[in-house]
Amino acid sequence: MFILFESFLIFLFNVLIYKSIMDSLFLSFFIILTLYSMRVYDEVNWDIQKQFSRTFASSLLILFVALLLKPIFNWNIEWQQVFSNIVFSFFILLPIRNIVFKMKRNKPRKYFFVGNEGELNGIVENLKEKYPRFEILFLNPKESNEIQKIATSSKRKNLLVISEKYLTSLNGYLGKDNFLPEFIEKELKKVPLKMIELYPSYYIRYFERVQESFLERIVDITVSIVALIVFSPIMLIIALSIYLEDGRPIIFKQKRVGKDGRLFTMYKFRSMKQVERDKPLFADQEQDRITKVGRIIRKLRFDELPQFYNVLKGDMSVVGPRPEQKKFVEDFEKNISGYKYRHLTKPGITGWAQIMFKYTSNINETAKKLEYDLWYVKNKSMLVDLKIMAQTLEAILFKRGAM
Repeated sequence: MFILFESFLIFLFNVLIYKSIMDSLFLSFFIILTLYSMRVYDEVNWDIQKQFSRTFASSLLILFVALLLKPIFNWNIEWQQVFSNIVFSFFILLPIRNIVFKMKRNKPRKYFFVGNEGELNGIVENLKEKYPRFEILFLNPKESNEIQKIATSSKRKNLLVISEKYLTSLNGYLGKDNFLPEFIEKELKKVPLKMIELYPSYYIRYFERVQESFLERIVDITVSIVALIVFSPIMLIIALSIYLEDGRPIIFKQKRVGKDGRLFTMYKFRSMKQVERDKPLFADQEQDRITKVGRIIRKLRFDELPQFYNVLKGDMSVVGPRPEQKKFVEDFEKNISGYKYRHLTKPGITGWAQIMFKYTSNINETAKKLEYDLWYVKNKSMLVDLKIMAQTLEAILFKRGAM
């Protein structure tokens, strides 16, 4: 709702100053999209410092895109209008957004959990760690009158059921949105591994339904073709730079684990010197091998560009969990519960875990990152994919995640 409010403010500002309704509609959509892509509306970025840095990054993105659009599409919007909207974003939208977010962040929230706290195995602590102002009260499932009273009030959405058996025993007062796993995923934006241990049949039901849609494949093919064409000049420059610095090969090939555990050959621009290793290592353990060109292309994620060919072939999708080496996968499946579920979908160039979590360098961090991959596997859709693609640039600019 707040995004729509800001869109209306931008539209109103442009109509009042520049009169053109169509230009105002386009600019409001364009500016909101850039702000959204920089994740200014995500709760994790609600403090003023992050808001300022992301609004500034959005402004630079607006200027860059405008530079491209004006000559290519003969865009008739004047530079004065572009700059005035950037000023409006800083001096009007940013202060209003900061006030609204501060009010939301400081507002205490009260939730009623139907069941016993002992059944949750630390999940409550995870919630309170992220949201200190959460107040959670536990209700005895046998006290149906009290539960019915809350269920028929404005607090219904704050009533959560710990066990599925309570949904049927409460005479239809509650539904799917009142089941605890749905609430946990919505608030934490991940599937905690503890939740899979607590609700194995619930998650298996969802994971068994995972399948690739025809539309997803069409989008993958379209995006990969466009990307290979648009980035072809950059890819040529990278190839020449690698050859001049360290010779051949230019393309690095490695077997990775894909959908349903099948092996495929993944392609990247070579960013490291060729050195034989006894066993695979995490990338942060191989800093001594990175070439000068490699440091640049890895920072910009340009070393991943050849993977659009993997997408075109059907080995990968644009969006999905990052593919891992077979040895790593074998170790992770032995030591991390639920790791096998990330192979129910194709691996991707970018993904939910990449925009939500940092690069991993040990098994504990891999387990935490897996929770975001599992959220994606369970909730994947075209809209989720578009959101991830839109917000991937933010992860690169602010150096989070790993492609």
